Amino acid sequence: MRRLGSVQRKMPCVFVTEVKEEPSGKREQQPFKVLATETLSHKALDADIYSAIPTEKVDGTCCYITTYKGQPYLWARLDRKPNKLAEKRFKNFLHSKQNSKEFFWNVEEDFKPVPECWIPAKEIEQLNGNPMPDENGHIPGWVPVEKNNKQYCWHSSVVNYEFEIALVLKHHPDDPGLLEISAVPLSDLLEQTLELIGTNINGNPYGLGSKKHPLHLLIPHGAFQIRNLPTLKHNDLLSWFEGCREGKIEGIVWHCNDGCLIKVHRHHLGLCWPIPDTYMNSKPVVINMNLNKYDHAFDTKCLFNLFSKIDNQKFGRLKDIILDV
Repeated sequence: MRRLGSVQRKMPCVFVTEVKEEPSGKREQQPFKVLATETLSHKALDADIYSAIPTEKVDGTCCYITTYKGQPYLWARLDRKPNKLAEKRFKNFLHSKQNSKEFFWNVEEDFKPVPECWIPAKEIEQLNGNPMPDENGHIPGWVPVEKNNKQYCWHSSVVNYEFEIALVLKHHPDDPGLLEISAVPLSDLLEQTLELIGTNINGNPYGLGSKKHPLHLLIPHGAFQIRNLPTLKHNDLLSWFEGCREGKIEGIVWHCNDGCLIKVHRHHLGLCWPIPDTYMNSKPVVINMNLNKYDHAFDTKCLFNLFSKIDNQKFGRLKDIILDV
């Protein structure tokens, strides 16, 4: 299988979208909805969407694995945002002109400071060596997740830098109907983006863990390929999301041959998310966490150690996993 694309910019919708003046189902206090029309977007057609690989869009927070301090590190998404003055200028411009690309940004003065270790996302436009904002006025980027950083404690719970491993959920290599939680070398994930899901991320749509025993996992982007997707027609996709077990997902991300990523979210089709019974929770999951090969002990309360206590155990679904500390 070819290496799938990584998320280094905002993904466009597979359909042309339109704004409808009614409260958003996706974002509280947003007075409008962004809905898909029945027309495929130019970006989707230019990227040859018909030969792309469709995958499940997982609802979490985006992460990236690249080198820091000479070793593979997990990085958290941190977008550089404009300061109040620049944001006001930008919004006024949008009201009058509509096209955000014509707005002039002074990157050195218009944006809030970011940590020194911040890096811009790979695929954003550059001008005179400066990363440029996207159409929303943000500069997507990343910050490394340090071991004891409280702000990113849920991120750091899924990596161990001493042993250079990450806690990953993916399909079992020998059984596509079975999920597997395992420790994966960070070096195997270099330059990939992943989704962090779990108890304290995005309202926990998959029902992982509990307040007392929080549980978080990484899922490589593109890990869950969709096998039986209908034709790329608005109504066919709508029916698939509504009436098919495999359609009980947040959305679809198409990985195109040129590396471009195209998406559709349930909200684009006027559908609800989150939903009670997700497709991810319809599959059994097995734990593969034998830590005997590591020469000394893990912290007793860390997720790797807790999973090692239930190594080889199989659960009916993800939300059935309870880790006793």
